[in-house]
Amino acid sequence: MPIENIADLCGHSGTAVTEEVYRHQLRPVITKGAEAINTVFGASKAEPTKRKTQKSATVA
Repeated sequence: MPIENIADLCGHSGTAVTEEVYRHQLRPVITKGAEAINTVFGASKAEPTKRKTQKSATVA
């Protein structure tokens, strides 16, 4: 359920209060979701690869 819907149901005018008040309850849900995605798609334990840049040739 989107945080906006939760805020609306709680009568909050925006999501900031909802996130602050319910952060301790939202974090485990987000963590479990991330763990499930990692199980399905696999988590990469390798360091991110650095992007290689092409060196431009200088014209004399």
